[in-house]
Amino acid sequence: MTTRMVIEFDEAQAYRSVLSAIDAYKQRLKAGIARGRRQLALFEERYGVSTDHFLTHMAAEDLTGGDVEYVEWAGEAKLLGSLETELAELEQARYELPEL
Repeated sequence: MTTRMVIEFDEAQAYRSVLSAIDAYKQRLKAGIARGRRQLALFEERYGVSTDHFLTHMAAEDLTGGDVEYVEWAGEAKLLGSLETELAELEQARYELPEL
């Protein structure tokens, strides 16, 4: 399903601020994704398993950090997935600018 959004400005060049804000937000998402991947890599290196394996086969009792570390690892994985989804959605967005 396609959703169309229309934004109108009084000034012809005002669209640039919106495009700039979207680009800045995409950069923040990319930085968050990179940070999340680094965090997951630290957990994976520490325990010698992939995050997928951790999420499907391990419990808090399997981690030296117990519940806290389990929640951190699982939470980081969920956050990374959300950031990647949001970035993908923004990357797919199309826009049309009027002839100026």
